[in-house]
Amino acid sequence: MRQKIPNIRQQILEAKSNGQKLLAILLDPDKIVWENLDHLLLKINQSPATHIFVGGSIVESTILEDLIEALKQKTNLPVVIFPGNPSQISPQADAILFLSLLSGRNPDYLIEYQVQAAPILKKTNLEVISTGYILIESGNETAVARVSKTKPLNRENFDLVLATAQAGEMLGNQFIYLEAGSGAKMAVPLEMIELIAQNVNIPLIVGGGIVDLHGIQKAYKAGADLVVIGTAFENDSQFFES
Repeated sequence: MRQKIPNIRQQILEAKSNGQKLLAILLDPDKIVWENLDHLLLKINQSPATHIFVGGSIVESTILEDLIEALKQKTNLPVVIFPGNPSQISPQADAILFLSLLSGRNPDYLIEYQVQAAPILKKTNLEVISTGYILIESGNETAVARVSKTKPLNRENFDLVLATAQAGEMLGNQFIYLEAGSGAKMAVPLEMIELIAQNVNIPLIVGGGIVDLHGIQKAYKAGADLVVIGTAFENDSQFFES
């Protein structure tokens, strides 16, 4: 197994400074078909992905460790945990997004789970990246909204989303993550991405509801520094060949 990749946050900051756009493929351990894993990893290695995110809203399976081990054996990409709760921590990964759900008011997702996770993380060598997580209305109830018991922010209330993102930056978050949610009917509005990108200085991650290469490019053009795709790639491992 390869060694940990250090300074992932710094690499993303440098990419932002240089105008380099990044792409993460999100893998949900609960949805992995192990018989197809080698084929999936081959397609990831052939894709333009720069990062792999691992996690999900529920993750009922116990294969998180095994999945990360396989990823680190068969890819050279940074493996970043995208956790739904404190149980989704593995010291084998390269980094973890330390998420606070700024769009909701459920204290579990604002601070309680972070308090539970902190002693666990202190015992690992994981790079911890503080991330303000903002759920945007997407036309249907996503797993994030259902599990967190929070409502997404209105996709037409740009002022509220901007104020939330700016508050996250002022609180010391290192990234802002605008999320439409897994399986979203609609992606984050491009005008919203542009507004946030122009008014925060930290890297902007955008995910959810992006179903094709054109959608990725539009998010980049609007100002996303890193785009995350999950469901679309899960459903079609030939995604980047279309």
